[in-house]
Amino acid sequence: MSVLSGKKILLGVSGGIAAYKTASLVRLFIKAGAHVQVIMTPASKDFVTPLTLSTLSKNPVHSSFYNQDDDNEKWNNHVELALWADLMVIAPATANTLSKMTNGTCDNLLIAAYLSAKCPVYFAPAMDLDMYKHPSTVANFSSLTRFGNVIIPAESGELASGLSGEGRMAEPENIVAFIEADLNSKLPLKGKKILITAGPTYEAIDPVRFIGNHSSGKMGFDIALSAANLGASVILVSGPTNFKVSNPLIDVILVVSAEEMYIACHQFFADVDVAIAAAAVADYKPQNVAQQKIKKVADNFTIELEKTKDILASLGAKKKNQFLIGFALETENEIENAKLKIQKKNLDLIVLNSLQDQGAGFGKLTNKVTFIDKYFNIEPMELKSKEAVADDILNKVITHLGIQR
Repeated sequence: MSVLSGKKILLGVSGGIAAYKTASLVRLFIKAGAHVQVIMTPASKDFVTPLTLSTLSKNPVHSSFYNQDDDNEKWNNHVELALWADLMVIAPATANTLSKMTNGTCDNLLIAAYLSAKCPVYFAPAMDLDMYKHPSTVANFSSLTRFGNVIIPAESGELASGLSGEGRMAEPENIVAFIEADLNSKLPLKGKKILITAGPTYEAIDPVRFIGNHSSGKMGFDIALSAANLGASVILVSGPTNFKVSNPLIDVILVVSAEEMYIACHQFFADVDVAIAAAAVADYKPQNVAQQKIKKVADNFTIELEKTKDILASLGAKKKNQFLIGFALETENEIENAKLKIQKKNLDLIVLNSLQDQGAGFGKLTNKVTFIDKYFNIEPMELKSKEAVADDILNKVITHLGIQR
């Protein structure tokens, strides 16, 4: 999965012959899973049509502040466009556009959006070789990178003038690869390894029946996806769920019982930086498992249960430098029970949810949690989507690791 998947990209196209390549660039962004909106300078429309880029991006193309042919048309809000974007890419960035970006010459929609952007901005220069080497252009490169923008270096090759040399806009494939590599290198959890448990466990009664619970596994899978999106290598130990994940940074270990989850967690725990136990592990299992299906004969039937191994407590006992996060689902005395769990299991942080809170609990798309750390600092959170809760949990990890974002 590309790091661009799900990203919102604002593509600025300025008026150079290389603008024709932006059709391929938009297609590659879409193929990577990004959402794309395009702003064109008026001059760029001489080289590629708005219809082409609109069709490929599946969004209207913006070129002016308003439609001069329609007095009732809503204006194109450059601030709204800029704030929508997760990143902005200006390609081609002509010498004229680079100069306007450097000096704040705000005479078109593209520059207005650029000046309003709070996201990372990449620019891919495109011009003839003498223009590319001119001291004013070199000074503009220096100023723009000093402003925090990222230059995608021009390539050498045949130019529109017929000359051959440096100044050719990077090929669309190389632009995408450059941005992906740059974003990957800046991911806050790159190089970190995280163990996550998810879903229920099923404890067999006989070959047909089991003891289980209503956990869907969504919370654990959302945490795994959030961690991978931040660059972490994830080992996801999952009980039986309907969720699937296809991310090269997530290694899914499928288990069924608490014993299998215990073994898998201990197999990997020593090598991870963080462990997040989001699974709803059974506390008890049948003492004896019938080898054949139990027939419905007696009016009453008793199953003797025994405790399962406490995975979280066993990890807490072995913990060295790992940041260990547990979950607590309570129905009464929530805070007190969660504090006891922190102490008994040697946790660094616990994520408490209560079945008393509407919108929280098993099988929901939302969750309402309270964070309690090992010093008993309590931080209640509002009701959020489980994806947002996952992001909050990973932000706690990033803060603990002392990583600057």
